[in-house]
Amino acid sequence: MTDQSSEGTALPPGMDVAGTLLSVMGIAVSEASPERVVATMPVKGNTQPYGLLHGGASCVLAESLGSIGSALHAAQYGKVAVGVDINATHHRAVREGTVTGVATPIYLGRTTTSYEIVVTDERDKRVCTARITCQLIQAPPEK
Repeated sequence: MTDQSSEGTALPPGMDVAGTLLSVMGIAVSEASPERVVATMPVKGNTQPYGLLHGGASCVLAESLGSIGSALHAAQYGKVAVGVDINATHHRAVREGTVTGVATPIYLGRTTTSYEIVVTDERDKRVCTARITCQLIQAPPEK
């Protein structure tokens, strides 16, 4: 059985957003598969002192989406995904509303995955472009 996001989307085995950074930041996953992961995040509460969307918040959104896609891919091999690299370019500022992140795979292998994540604002303007690489490792023993 898979856990559910706040929107009811099936997440990878053992993955639950309750009580996590995703929950704290208001990230809601609406679509999740190894081929595409989509989520929204409010700008309010995720800003830096100037009132702009914090670049770190965009990175949290991006890493979360790439990790979810990687974990869904890894599950077919009995593995889990752990992030090993992330980079992001911030293109424009956002002061209000909601941003949407869409993760699509660049590479889906047996030991690594790479995703591109595009974050856009409500006008569909690109806010951030990120890339994450995950290593696929054997799942740790159940607690």
